[in-house]
Amino acid sequence: MSSTTQPVPAPPEPGKLTFVAPRRARPPRHLADLTSAERRQAVAELGEKPFRADQLSRHYFARLADDPAQMTDLPAAVRDRLAAELMPPLLTQVRALDCDGGTTRKTVWRLFDGTLVESVLMRYPDRITMCVSSQAGCGMNCPFCATGQAGLTRNLSTAEIVEQVVAGARALARGQIAGGPGRVSNIVFMGMGEPLANYKAVLGAVRRITDPAPHGLGISQRSVTVSTVGLVPAIEKLAAEDLSVRLAVSLHAPDDELRDELVPINTRWKVREVLDAAWAYADRTGRRVSVEYAMIKDVNDQAWRADLLGRLLKGRLAHVNLIPLNPTPGSKWTASRPRDEREFVARLEAHGVPVTVRDTRGREIDGACGQLAAATE
Repeated sequence: MSSTTQPVPAPPEPGKLTFVAPRRARPPRHLADLTSAERRQAVAELGEKPFRADQLSRHYFARLADDPAQMTDLPAAVRDRLAAELMPPLLTQVRALDCDGGTTRKTVWRLFDGTLVESVLMRYPDRITMCVSSQAGCGMNCPFCATGQAGLTRNLSTAEIVEQVVAGARALARGQIAGGPGRVSNIVFMGMGEPLANYKAVLGAVRRITDPAPHGLGISQRSVTVSTVGLVPAIEKLAAEDLSVRLAVSLHAPDDELRDELVPINTRWKVREVLDAAWAYADRTGRRVSVEYAMIKDVNDQAWRADLLGRLLKGRLAHVNLIPLNPTPGSKWTASRPRDEREFVARLEAHGVPVTVRDTRGREIDGACGQLAAATE
């Protein structure tokens, strides 16, 4: 037997079933997966001059081109080949739904392997925000979230994440969103999935989104928010990256007993551990932490829980986003009563904690927080 010959697996025992997990195919390589140096190397390996990588990057990130015929600074003989190798199509639109007079758009995308994900574009008077997915489905199993109930299908690649932003940017630049041409100004990793459970791809996407053109989209790091249910080691790792992105912690309960039920990962990292990691992130970056809190009627909206949350956050660099629970199919829970919501706000403010109630954009099209389930009908 030569040193390169693979050993033959032993036959299964008689009467015993053996299951072999299928090897999942990877998305095609895209220039958004690569650093600038890696793009130049990839182009050189294709037999072209490395500076062609910079030209491709400028077309993709700065000019938002998706047709090789538009890339007239590339020789006609090579532009199709380079585009095919480094700008393959990653997302195919399955369905788009608009509401709020066309200023909110949810898009269902089919990936190369048939997997479905969703992104949401929201146009406000002072900003345009893209809410992007980092995973197909989610493995965190939060019972009030449609995505969590679907389970995790797979992680997205860096380029699959970035392409959601680029697709939104193209729609805006081409005047396809109500309000006329515009530019994406803010990115929130609050779509499908737990971003910090797909750390490497999400970090790559953050860098592609914020690197200056033509190396990336040139969106300010301070305009990017990365959300997490509280994966403490990943929060600590993110703090060490020396980025200035905002951290959002999906807390949803101030006490471990309830949070164990609402956010099952709490059985691994408790409220105090999650908040300690968040405060360390705030100290390292100087960025205020956003504490996300879904208001669920008679579950987590009691006045005493507001007081407990206020005591935990008092004097910290934090801001609370209260989110009226959005309806999801089969859910046993509903949004808090308006009077309970008002009392919760008053209690937090009495502790000196800044608090706002989130605008429920996209609820009519199942595009609001917790509703993304990649349905095609």
